[in-house]
Amino acid sequence: MTDEQQRRQELACAFQWCARLNLHEGVANHFSVAVGEAGRYFLMNPGGRHFSRISADDLLLLDSQATTAHAEVDATAWCLHGYLHRHLPQARCLLHTHMPYATACASLDNWQLLPIDQNACRFYNRIAYDDTFGGMLLAEEEAARQCTLLGAHKVLVMRSHGVLIAAATVAEAFDLMYYFEHTCRNQWLALASGKPLRILPAAIAEKTAQQWQDYPHHHHFEQLQAILAEEQTSI
Repeated sequence: MTDEQQRRQELACAFQWCARLNLHEGVANHFSVAVGEAGRYFLMNPGGRHFSRISADDLLLLDSQATTAHAEVDATAWCLHGYLHRHLPQARCLLHTHMPYATACASLDNWQLLPIDQNACRFYNRIAYDDTFGGMLLAEEEAARQCTLLGAHKVLVMRSHGVLIAAATVAEAFDLMYYFEHTCRNQWLALASGKPLRILPAAIAEKTAQQWQDYPHHHHFEQLQAILAEEQTSI
């Protein structure tokens, strides 16, 4: 299997599981992954296709150096992913979603994820926050600003919008997306109790975050791929 074929299989799996877990928004949102030379070519979903119906063969191979977008690509997707793949080649996989709890939290004034449990500590001091919302992302200046904010981070909270996950592999990116949504859900539910949050000490939160760095996140995604294979689902 070539590198491109493998990336196609992985990204299709991410789309289908995102749909199953209700982390999608119908035909909106977009995922991409670089193939071959980092920063040049990448795979992305065509616009207007429901996540649950995206297969490996449906993914478009795009050139980030192209001066015009592919006819089948959503304009906001091209603006964001094309720019990031050009300027952040280390972020080979980019997942942009409007996940329910993460987006709800991003819609709160001055909200930040707090280290109230083990999963939340994974993201301690490792999240970038975009406090500016200027409408749909259609201008390169907006993509450049978000690229600068993201930097070496793997999670960008886009206020009043959603979340962007950036990682070296599809497996890592999906695992981060999954856990970030669950962490936001836990904080939302804890806040809904009306009782004070038990915030962990900074030293413990940082220690736990470092422990998470060596955790074998790839097993999660391997299991998701195995489930689809057992069901003989076309990816």
